Amino acid sequence: VQLVVSGGGLVQAGGPLGLSCAAAERTFGIAYMAWFRQAPGQAREFVAAVSWRSGSTWYADSVKGRFTISRDNAKNTIYLQMNNLTPEDTAVYSCAARTNGGTLSQSNEYRYWGQGTQVTVSS
Repeated sequence: VQLVVSGGGLVQAGGPLGLSCAAAERTFGIAYMAWFRQAPGQAREFVAAVSWRSGSTWYADSVKGRFTISRDNAKNTIYLQMNNLTPEDTAVYSCAARTNGGTLSQSNEYRYWGQGTQVTVSS
């Protein structure tokens, strides 16, 4: 499954920004999709995940209450709405998809990855 990420850019602290991740083909078999991020010199970090079937969501504590992940099955797309951004949110954001359950925060359990997009939050 090819994943295409859109969005990202430069935003001031406190501002909003949205990302989208579209599957370029049928998502049959996809169980979960997620967003990860990686800041310079740091390990990849789980941000949020969504169940493709039920729409249930999971968040990292660092973004809970500020970020919202959602999916549009008809468009084969997931979204990440980021509000009240801080400089600590600056990172390259990537989306990922998996066909099975497991530990949703473990990046090595995801089979498909989209390209990263830079999100920079200025103070």
